[in-house]
Amino acid sequence: MSTPTQNQNERLLTPGEVATLFRVDPKTVTRWASAGRIGSIRTPGGHRRFRESEVRGMLAELTSEATVPTRG
Repeated sequence: MSTPTQNQNERLLTPGEVATLFRVDPKTVTRWASAGRIGSIRTPGGHRRFRESEVRGMLAELTSEATVPTRG
């Protein structure tokens, strides 16, 4: 279980940084956030930021799904 202090110290990624990790356009990341596929935080200026732990978890999950051999 994480404490509020841990959450405050967690690195936040920009849509561009997330896009680089997933190899997609930053606008795609914004659409994912609007659709609820990935959580985001709004800065006081209205910009989206993404929790690094959530992004890396999502990336790991998608990567492991892509490498699981299919049974035939």
